[in-house]
Amino acid sequence: GVVEACLLHMLKRRAAGFLRTDKVAALFTKVGKTYAIAGDICKKVQELLQQVESRKNQPNGQEPLKRQGSTTSKTPVLTPQAIKHIWVRTALIEKVLDKIVQYIVDNCSKYYEKEALLADPVCGPILASLLVGPCALEYTKLKTADHYWTDPSADELVQRHRIHGVHGRQDSPSKRPALGIQKRHSSGSSSEDRFAASAREYVESLHQNSRTHLLYGKNNVLVQPKDDLEAIPGYLSLHQSADSLTLKWTPNQLMNGTFGDSE
Repeated sequence: GVVEACLLHMLKRRAAGFLRTDKVAALFTKVGKTYAIAGDICKKVQELLQQVESRKNQPNGQEPLKRQGSTTSKTPVLTPQAIKHIWVRTALIEKVLDKIVQYIVDNCSKYYEKEALLADPVCGPILASLLVGPCALEYTKLKTADHYWTDPSADELVQRHRIHGVHGRQDSPSKRPALGIQKRHSSGSSSEDRFAASAREYVESLHQNSRTHLLYGKNNVLVQPKDDLEAIPGYLSLHQSADSLTLKWTPNQLMNGTFGDSE
């Protein structure tokens, strides 16, 4: 939606089409006449819209069951929101939105007034550059509005990394990886030390995710769980979410992938 707002800012009436209500479609169609990549997106969007229309006209009978093995059944079901932004969305998923916007910026005099955002010598190229990152992603599964991300425990993160790391090691292909965590001693080999360091980095990196922002992190912060126990060093971190601040502390044993028998 934000990209569409930028594309529509002070678009010339001739480029937007006099009678067309979908000005983004008119812009892509016009650009597609002189730019082959945009022309390919026009064809793909038309195919998607035809599939949506055919689904609407399909009777509610046994027809969908008969065609489960065909290629049409593999096409994604588009939500109303996806159809609303289908032009920008298709170009984004096909990883060419940045190239199309760059082409529009390079030829902005054809499509925009002088005061338009994309006609600006600074803002126009910046917008095209910002789209390079999103166009490099693989949109195999998009987030939905009801998707909430939560941090797994440090114990689970280290176990995941350990299992994955043992699978990738080539020194003992005949041995199956152990699911349990074995205690490591300081006299271990250098390869074990490197493995523990990579596990620690993995856990630290996952302390920050799409819903929380890491404000502060400090290692070797001592915490005393009980009066009769000695203080335990660990990793302290402060996180900010939309409505709260969260303080997290993870023992160094978990961060380093070394587990004892104590609780």
